[in-house]
Amino acid sequence: MREVNVLILSAGRRVELVQSFQKAAKRLNIKSNVVAGDCSKTAPAIYFADKKAILPRISEPNYINEIINVCKREDVKLVIPTIDTDLLLLSEEKERIESESGAVVLISNTEVVSICRDKINTQRFLEENGFKIPRMYSEVELDSEELKFPLFIKPKSGSSSINTFKVNNLEELRTYRSLIREPIVQDYMEGKEFTVDVFLGFNGNLISIVPRLRMATRSGEISKGKIIKDNEIIKDIKRLVQVLKPIGHITVQLMKTNKGIEYIEINPRFGGGAPMSIQSGADSCENLYRLLMGEKLEYNENYRDSIMFLRFDNSICVDENLEIVQW
Repeated sequence: MREVNVLILSAGRRVELVQSFQKAAKRLNIKSNVVAGDCSKTAPAIYFADKKAILPRISEPNYINEIINVCKREDVKLVIPTIDTDLLLLSEEKERIESESGAVVLISNTEVVSICRDKINTQRFLEENGFKIPRMYSEVELDSEELKFPLFIKPKSGSSSINTFKVNNLEELRTYRSLIREPIVQDYMEGKEFTVDVFLGFNGNLISIVPRLRMATRSGEISKGKIIKDNEIIKDIKRLVQVLKPIGHITVQLMKTNKGIEYIEINPRFGGGAPMSIQSGADSCENLYRLLMGEKLEYNENYRDSIMFLRFDNSICVDENLEIVQW
């Protein structure tokens, strides 16, 4: 039996993602150790993984070297990034990691990541390629007394909806602009918000598109969602990936408004709600194992429609030695 080991970086609270890889390996009857890597010894996901790796912080100079060392030690075949701050560094170091470790890094090229990580680059890319996105205001325009509210403000390189606010008046705008580092200001959108899980092969061939209605969120992450096989969204996302050319699992946020489909952001990684799409039948984890074993996959929409997911918290108990206490 071939062994296909996976390293999940910044595993943190990604217990569902760890378990999704474990379940996929079991279904395919392949041997796979899911290794959870994190800088914290108390990251919940490391207690559910088959193996754990305590890594330096992303900002430390030996971070990439330690990833390579873990890949060699654990015979890792696939490296999965999960947080935004990792992405640009991993895309820049992708070739080195792969050549020195033999593992595939599931990250798009630096050009794609640069477009997605910088909200101004994202805005420019979408506008230049004919996709709808709320108007972004210049510094000169923001100093005008003739602005129409509400507006929306967010950091240029933010994530998890941190420091994102609806702006109702000029006083609020001035306050938020003074508090947020490198803010961008756009028209405020109203409509139905969707997260779309998109999966592409290592060569960029499109395999699945799963729109999820965001029914409720907490701290920027979906807490209640519904799979909706929306053909209008699917058609627009197909056009988007043809132009952008990402690889792997990416997460697109958009809204259906009275103007049509308007984009919010593109994250070239697994989103926190990805296990919803995986459980619906668009199993990116199983797809990755199949690709690593040399299978060719075609585009399909073989996932269940109109099902809801209601996420909740759970906990584990550890003793003074950080060993799980069984109750």
